[in-house]
Amino acid sequence: MAMYVGVDIGGTKIACGLVELVDGAEPVVSLVEKVPTDAQLGGAHVLATVLEQVKAAIARAPEPPCGVGISSAGVVDPATGDITFANELMPGWGGTHLATEVTGACGLPCSVLNDVHAHALGEARWGGGRGMASVLVVAVGTGIGGAYVEDGAIMLGSHNEAGHIGHVACIAAAGVPCSCGATGHLEPVAAGPGIIDEYIRLGGDPTLPDGTPMHGAEIDRRAADGDEAARAAERRAGLALGEVLGSMCNMLDPAAVILSGSVVQCGPAWSDALREGFDGQAMPPVRTTPMVSGQLGDNAPLIGAVENLVVSAYRELR
Repeated sequence: MAMYVGVDIGGTKIACGLVELVDGAEPVVSLVEKVPTDAQLGGAHVLATVLEQVKAAIARAPEPPCGVGISSAGVVDPATGDITFANELMPGWGGTHLATEVTGACGLPCSVLNDVHAHALGEARWGGGRGMASVLVVAVGTGIGGAYVEDGAIMLGSHNEAGHIGHVACIAAAGVPCSCGATGHLEPVAAGPGIIDEYIRLGGDPTLPDGTPMHGAEIDRRAADGDEAARAAERRAGLALGEVLGSMCNMLDPAAVILSGSVVQCGPAWSDALREGFDGQAMPPVRTTPMVSGQLGDNAPLIGAVENLVVSAYRELR
């Protein structure tokens, strides 16, 4: 048995806990604490929070941890553990030498993966993809991210950003501006905010009765009650995502597609459209590719980040 610190850095929260690895057994995640990222305060503040949380996790560990595995928002250079790019949701985070800073502060080896890559690795090894040779993992929430894992290895790409499925073209998004500066990408129509925007555009309420902004869970509830604007907004999102997944399966031919995130909890208006879109684009040989739900929840990126640390250490020893 070996114990590690696992960290998941997102735009909203930072989760930090302990991950125990035992040969042949599923990793055990424990003593996880979550704090706000406060990303708007800048990269230096986020780094200070991460270092504080790592030190606290080491202090509460029942035995000395062997290292720190980190999952982080942004584009990551896994060879150095640097954050090479982060968008406006994490101002000042790009350029952070994260692994070096963590090792310098706590004296433990550290590796860093992009958060969706880490999530995918965890699900592929120990969640919905366990026992499968290859999986396409797609997370759909406030944004849309993805990763392709084959034989336990993540496809990173030449710029370490492979898997940005939210930024591929889709029919439903023609002419729609994307946060990345392009137009016609999947994310602005199929992620959570896109569903809300479409619901309001179709005449749905922009706010709840108490005056707070409309949110996805309420739109899904209204869709279940027959609200036509809610059903149409979810249908557009599901259809768009399904079409892109069908196209991705034509190209990658995974053994399964693993779906996670808040949007995939939507009801039949969304899920039926997802299947319709997939069947409309997938070639016959891949049309039977199963689409399954992720099983690890918030533990997936913590497990994936630690798995990456262990694999990286093994490669260095070789």
